[in-house]
Amino acid sequence: MKRTHLSLAIGLVIGLSGSPVLHAQDTAGAPSVDKAKQLDQITVTARKREETLQDVPIAVSAFTAQSLEKQNVQNLADLQGKVPSLQIYAARGSNTTLTAYIRGIGQADPTWGFDPAVGIYLDDVYVARPQGAVLDVFDVSRIEVLRGPQGSLYGKNTIGGAIKYVSNPLPTKTEGAVEVTAGTHGEKDIKASLGGASADKVWRGRAAFASEHNDGFGKNLNTGSRNGNKNTNSARATIGYFPSDHFNAQFEVDGVRDNSNPRGAKMLIANKFDPAYAPLSSNFDTRGGMAQLNNTTLYGTGLTLNWVASSDWTLKSVTAVRGSHTDTAIDFDTLPEKIADVTAIYKDHQFSQELQANYDAGGSLHGVAGLYYFNGSASGQIHNIFLGSPPYSTLGYSLYGSTGGRIGTRSLAAYGDFTWDINPSWSLDVGVRMTRETKSALIQNYGYADETFSTPISVAANFSGSHTSRNASPKVSLDWSVNDNVKLYASYSTGFHSGGYNIRANCTAIPTSCRPIKDEKVQSYELGSKMTFFDDALMMNTALFRNVYSDIQLSVFTSYTLPNGSQGFFGDFTNAGKGHIDGLEEEFAWKPADGWTLSGNFAYLHTKYTEFLSGGVNIADQQKFTNAPKWSGGLSLENTRPVGNGSLTARVNYTYQTMVYPETTLSPLIAQGAYGLWNAGIIWQIDQPWSLSLQGTNLANKSYRTTGYNIGSLGIVTGFYGAPRMVTLSARYTF
Repeated sequence: MKRTHLSLAIGLVIGLSGSPVLHAQDTAGAPSVDKAKQLDQITVTARKREETLQDVPIAVSAFTAQSLEKQNVQNLADLQGKVPSLQIYAARGSNTTLTAYIRGIGQADPTWGFDPAVGIYLDDVYVARPQGAVLDVFDVSRIEVLRGPQGSLYGKNTIGGAIKYVSNPLPTKTEGAVEVTAGTHGEKDIKASLGGASADKVWRGRAAFASEHNDGFGKNLNTGSRNGNKNTNSARATIGYFPSDHFNAQFEVDGVRDNSNPRGAKMLIANKFDPAYAPLSSNFDTRGGMAQLNNTTLYGTGLTLNWVASSDWTLKSVTAVRGSHTDTAIDFDTLPEKIADVTAIYKDHQFSQELQANYDAGGSLHGVAGLYYFNGSASGQIHNIFLGSPPYSTLGYSLYGSTGGRIGTRSLAAYGDFTWDINPSWSLDVGVRMTRETKSALIQNYGYADETFSTPISVAANFSGSHTSRNASPKVSLDWSVNDNVKLYASYSTGFHSGGYNIRANCTAIPTSCRPIKDEKVQSYELGSKMTFFDDALMMNTALFRNVYSDIQLSVFTSYTLPNGSQGFFGDFTNAGKGHIDGLEEEFAWKPADGWTLSGNFAYLHTKYTEFLSGGVNIADQQKFTNAPKWSGGLSLENTRPVGNGSLTARVNYTYQTMVYPETTLSPLIAQGAYGLWNAGIIWQIDQPWSLSLQGTNLANKSYRTTGYNIGSLGIVTGFYGAPRMVTLSARYTF
C-alpha cells in the first residue's frame, strides 16, 4: 500500500504518569487479540510529520486530551513527575511565568535578556518568552514533550528539549463542552468550548475559554492581602477556510490575562539587617511592605496555510505575531522594611514565519525541509531599592539602581530532516539546521540618589552592541526494527542556546560583564529502545544518553566592594564552562487485565562540571547542576469499570525525586531534599454528555520547595513552596 504524507499514522499512548505509547500491530491473518487489554493509540508530529509514537526514534512523551483529564493536568506545570527528567514549575513569585528543565538543561532567569533553553510551541508557533507560558490546559488535542536537544528541526533554545501544545482541530459539525470546578482554598474554575461548521463545511470555527481562580495559600500579615491568589483568564479562537481537500487556511488568536498576586516566599533565616523578624512557621505567609502586583498579559495571532501540492508534496506556512507585558513587584526580603524591594516591567514582541515542505512519495525516502525567520524585541525596566529603610538610609548605606534597555533578536534558519528506509528493518535519519542570528542590545543601568529614581548619580552601564552567531546543528539516527514489537535506535544530535548580552551588566565594577555572552552548545549521544509485548498489553521505552555541554550560561549574583567599603552586588550572567550529563530514562505501561493499567516512568541523571572558571580558577569540583535530581519518577495504577450507562475510573499516583538544587548558589537551606507526592482521582462518566471528576493532589500535604533566593550581601535566604493539599470537584457536559 502506498504511504503518503497525509496518511494517518496509527500509534498508541497510555495517559498515566507520562507513560509512553505503544504501537498495535493489526495485520491480516494475525490471531485475534483482546483489544480490551491493548494500550490506547496516538499520533505525534515530533519530526514535523505524522508518525506513530512507538515508531519515531526519539525520546518523546505524549498525552492525549483524555489522559490529561485523567491525570488532572490543569496547566503545563502539572506535567512535573509525569515525564522522565522533566523539572517544570512556575518561576519564583509568579503563577504563569515558566521555568522548565529537561535532562538537567534549562534557564531559570525570566528577564528579557535571557532565553529559555526548553522551547515552548503553541500550535507550531515558538513562544520566545517565559512570561505567561505556564499555559492552562483547555480545549487541547495533545501535548508532546521531546527530550534532548532538538536543534536540527526546532532550532535555537531547544537544547534541553521542546514542549508542544496542540489545540483541538476545527470540527465539521457543532460540538462543545462546559466544565465547572470548585475546590479547597477557594478554587473556582470554568472552562468552555464551542465549535461548528457551515453546511458545506467550507467554513469552520472554534472558540474556547478558561477562567481559573483561588484564594492562594497564604497572606501578607502586614497588609492582610492574599499571597498568590490565582486570577487567570485565557481564551483562544480559530476560524478556518476549507475550500477543497487540497487547501485550507486557519487563523488563530489567543490571549492570557494573569492578575494574580505574587506567591509568597518563606524567609528561611532571620535577615541580618533586620534580625528582629524571626522566620514564620507558614510556608506561604509574608510580612512584606510592597504592593501586591504581578500582572501579565500575553497575546498571539497565527495564520496557518496547508496545501497538498501533489500526491508527494505537502506545503505549509505558519505566520505568527506574539507579545506580552508584565508589571510586577518583588519583595525579596518579605519584610516591611526596604531591604530589597524591586519593581519591574517586561515587554516583548515577536514575528515569525516558517515555510515547510513535506515529501513522501511512498518510497524509501521521506522527510521535511523548511525555512524559518524570527524577529523579536524584548525590553524592560527594573528599579531596585537596597537598604532603603532606617537606620541604613539615615547612615547613607542605601542603594538605588535601575536596570533597563532592550534586546533585539533576528534569526534566519534553513533546515531539513529526511529518513531513508534502507530495507524493511533498517532506517537512517539525517537532519541539519543552519542558523544565522544577530542579537542587538541597548543596556542602560544607573545608580540614583533616592527612591524616586529621578536623579542619576552613577553609571553602571550605558552601551549598545551587536553580536552575530552562526550555527550548524546536525543530527543522525539509525534505527533497527528487530521485529514488529521491538525497535532499537542510536542517535547523535546537537543544539545551541543563543547568547547575547547581560542586561544587568556593571561595566564599572566588573568590566567583563559588558562583553557578549557566547552561545552554549550541547552534543547528545543516545541509545534507545521501544518495545511492546503480549499483544500490546505491555510497553517499555528506554533511553540511555550522554550530553556534552559547553559554554554553559549561568545567572549568578556577584558581589563587589563599593568605594565607601560597603558591599554591592548585581546579577551576573556568564559562560561558566563545560560539563556532561549522563542519564537513563524508562517509561512503561501494562494492562494485566481488562480495566486495569499500571504505568510509570523513572529517570537517573549523573551531572558533572568539568570546567567552571571563577576568577580564573577552575572550581568545577565545588559546583553542581541545578534542577537535576539524581533519581526521579512516578507510578500510577488505574482501574475502569462499567457503571450503568457509563463508567467509573479510579486512579492513584505517586511521584518521587531525590535532592535537587533549584538555584545556582547551591544554598543548603534552599536545596530540596528527597520527597514524594501522593495524588488520586475518580472520574464518573455518568452517560455520554455528563461526567463528574473528583481529584486530589499532594494528598499527604507534603511541604516542599521549588526554588528560592539566596542573596548573601543582603542577608536574604527565601524559599518558594509547592502547593499544599488540593481537592477539587468538577462537572462536565459535552455536546
